[in-house]
Amino acid sequence: MARLFPARPFAAAPTAWLPVAGALFAFFCAVVDARAQASPGSCDDAAELAVLSSPLAPWKGAPLRVVFATEKPLAGQLSLIAPDGKVVATARERHGGPPYFWVAEVASPAAGTWHANLARAECGTITRAIVVRADKPPQPGATPGSVWPLRNTWNRATENLFSAWIEKLFDDPVDATPSWPALHDVLRDRSRNVLFNHLGLGEDEMRVVLRPDCADFPYFLRAYFAFKMGLPFGYSKCTRGGGGQPPKCVAWASIFNPSPPEQPNAAGPASAVAATRPGLVATFGRYVQTVADAVHSGTGRTLASDDNTDYYPVPLTQETLRPGTVYADPYGHILMIARRVPQSEGAAGVILAVDGQPDGTIARKRYWRGNFLFAQERVLGSAGFKRFRPIVRDSSGALRRLSNAEIAKNPQYGDFSLDQARLGVEDFYDRMDDVMSPEPLEPLRALQDAITSLDEQVKVRVTSVENGRKFQNSGRGEASMPDGAAIFETVGAWEDFSTPARDLRLLIAIDVVRGFPDRVARRPGRYAMPKDKSSADVQAELQSVLASELAMRKFSYTRSDGSAWTLALKDVFERVGDLEMAYNPNDCVELRWGAPDKSDEASTCRRHASSAQRAKMTKYRAWFHERRRPPRA
Repeated sequence: MARLFPARPFAAAPTAWLPVAGALFAFFCAVVDARAQASPGSCDDAAELAVLSSPLAPWKGAPLRVVFATEKPLAGQLSLIAPDGKVVATARERHGGPPYFWVAEVASPAAGTWHANLARAECGTITRAIVVRADKPPQPGATPGSVWPLRNTWNRATENLFSAWIEKLFDDPVDATPSWPALHDVLRDRSRNVLFNHLGLGEDEMRVVLRPDCADFPYFLRAYFAFKMGLPFGYSKCTRGGGGQPPKCVAWASIFNPSPPEQPNAAGPASAVAATRPGLVATFGRYVQTVADAVHSGTGRTLASDDNTDYYPVPLTQETLRPGTVYADPYGHILMIARRVPQSEGAAGVILAVDGQPDGTIARKRYWRGNFLFAQERVLGSAGFKRFRPIVRDSSGALRRLSNAEIAKNPQYGDFSLDQARLGVEDFYDRMDDVMSPEPLEPLRALQDAITSLDEQVKVRVTSVENGRKFQNSGRGEASMPDGAAIFETVGAWEDFSTPARDLRLLIAIDVVRGFPDRVARRPGRYAMPKDKSSADVQAELQSVLASELAMRKFSYTRSDGSAWTLALKDVFERVGDLEMAYNPNDCVELRWGAPDKSDEASTCRRHASSAQRAKMTKYRAWFHERRRPPRA
């Protein structure tokens, strides 16, 4: 990675902010200055920090939150010191990597000058002064010609703060599988959201509803962070691909021109509701609705070499796979990295990612081959890990996106790469294994990790199928089934409650776990093979453990009559044929879990899809059997 960010990333405040700017000027200079008072040499380099204090204008009536973020793994402790010299809050735990960060908070700060100190063992203490007002500061207002005022620029500092904010937002123990009914439930949680009410408008208590699907999800997070931090933002309208061509973006709009011209084959489902209260917050709510209506999964699958896109591809390294990086799979799903856990003490490295579902649910899951699908087919576009393309303000004052070449040579980024586009499927997964866990893995533990990931995926499907059962009971009628490849990507009840894309991923995940012993035998050098056992011995042992684990791991789903039925992962493996036609929300849940005909399990089934829909499913079954998603016509 290139060197750290500039000392003063904040730009001058626009005219509409002048009443507030004078009061905030000293705050900006003291709190966001990335330089530090430290000894020469390596300590100077290590001291280059991005510092965020929230709210934007601290005052005694709002909690004070401080984030220190750095590119390098400094050892240190963050303390918040009150005007009377007392240490009020301490953060000993360093999160992330990279970026690495500390978060500290004071619920009721006293008025006066506070000091945020990062005490380091080898290089002394870094101090930032934060002035907390006694009175409530003036509220920021709108800026003519822009959805929100600009006061900052995208660079390594703001990118690192974005990553730290994402990781903190979805932080939970590694083994947990947290989920939320909607994104706004996460953002309204002030214990997670460092930027809660950052603007001092009470903006996170105005009930703006955010229910993004997977494609909207990264855009909503990026737009929310940009809105709070006064950063540039924009989005593209793109085709979904079709006719033998990959997705391609046809128009771009920034916050200076919120709505680009209408284009064919570019609209996605609405997934946001604007606040009813007038002002800056309502404007933001309406704007994210506009974004939701424009972006879709094709937006993330544009060709890696294309400059006219919102995302650009990065190399597969520990430095680039950081929170905020998105993953676009070739079949229409988008995830965002929320945390990377390095390999340690025999445990494999872990990447945790978050995604949105058509029903608005937000969930965190592990990276593994069954969740992160990869393919190299030009007609599908370019899959892989990508970052948001930086948006800059040119000499004329207009906003534009950096080109691939500009990103590659920009000292703040320097991470554009076409490496992923050159990798075969097996090469991609092998490379990811090496990045996540540089040291050889113990094969038995690696198998158990894969089974655990599959177990999580099955339990996520339990929620999806249950949502379909509730839809059936709601009296809202039948979900209309589209034709052809549109079953994977459409709008309405079918999009919300059917599971063709999720079931295709589940079938691929089952294949991955079933084939794991063979994978170890194919690549023994990747694993810490026992010295007294041959590859064939290890393969046989893994097969035995796999059978035992599949029989032992169980889950329950709710049948049509409301009763619970328990299955084992072994049952799911044995029902893969039935799961090739189990995605229709108009079928009973028993059929959607492959219950054998006339069995006790199936006895409560009272609903079946129409014969016309069943005929379509029979016709489309080959896609699931062959584990492929058809391109759009």
